[in-house]
Amino acid sequence: MRDMGKAEVEFPEPPFAIDDVVAHLRRVREGWRDARSKRGDYGAVGFPSRHALGRIIDVLAAALFPLRLGPAEVTAANEDIFVAASLQSALPLLAAQVRMELHYSHPQDCDATVDAEVNRIVGELAARLPEIRRLLDSDVEAAFDGDPAARCVDEVLLCYPFVTAVLHHRVAHELYKLGAPLVARIIAEIAHSRTGIDIHPGATIGESFFIDHGTGVVIGQTAIIGKRVRIYQAVTLGARSFSTDEEGRLVKDEPRHPIIEDDVTIYAGATILGRVTIGRCSVIGGNVWLTRSVPPGSRVRQTQASVTVEAGDPCD
Repeated sequence: MRDMGKAEVEFPEPPFAIDDVVAHLRRVREGWRDARSKRGDYGAVGFPSRHALGRIIDVLAAALFPLRLGPAEVTAANEDIFVAASLQSALPLLAAQVRMELHYSHPQDCDATVDAEVNRIVGELAARLPEIRRLLDSDVEAAFDGDPAARCVDEVLLCYPFVTAVLHHRVAHELYKLGAPLVARIIAEIAHSRTGIDIHPGATIGESFFIDHGTGVVIGQTAIIGKRVRIYQAVTLGARSFSTDEEGRLVKDEPRHPIIEDDVTIYAGATILGRVTIGRCSVIGGNVWLTRSVPPGSRVRQTQASVTVEAGDPCD
């Protein structure tokens, strides 16, 4: 019998020179960096790692919900020990990522200044973790109360993609406010890739928030969402237009996304654009395109489209 374990496999030579490709790639990188340097863009040293931040947010999630998102060996008797170990592991790693962002965005600052700012950001985030857990509890309860398919709150926590998206967002939002917007944006994009739900970390979201199903939801940077708001899949809270400065460049960070007041429901496929206000207790129907404010208690629905059903012979 032929010994396949000892068979040698010969690979053909590639139809190109690897060294030439490497050299061309280096020249392209150098040209890109040189152009950015001349424009006064961020420095070229150090950059937060998406891979590392993915691991960090998973450890923080386990610290927030140790008995459900932690490993199987965590019990009620040892969960405090697990939470302490998780935070002692994740927070220094997060500090390293924030440090890279600050060196990247403020290359002129000395190490002592950056370290002091890193300690402030990570320390304040740690202090806010109990409030983040409280908000997430309200989100999970809102989903359980609002979805007849949910059998228990643990099912919501473990199975609903919006929980992953909102957990990432509530951590990212704090980092965004504290002065680490790049790390926050990377965390938001990790959630986007995991769930299909795109929430900018700058968006402000009140308690008892629920996204049912969730795929295709987009919530822009300056959106403000009140308490007890429920939205469905493929909803967009976006910008209608973008201001430019005297040189034609986009003006950053100005309010341009909707304000959604308390107790609003927005059904699947609705698009709300611009700095408009949706009054409290309003209901926005599916596939509505809305670019103006509506008063509290409004019922907005799409009336132009129609569906025609013609009777036919039943299948045999």
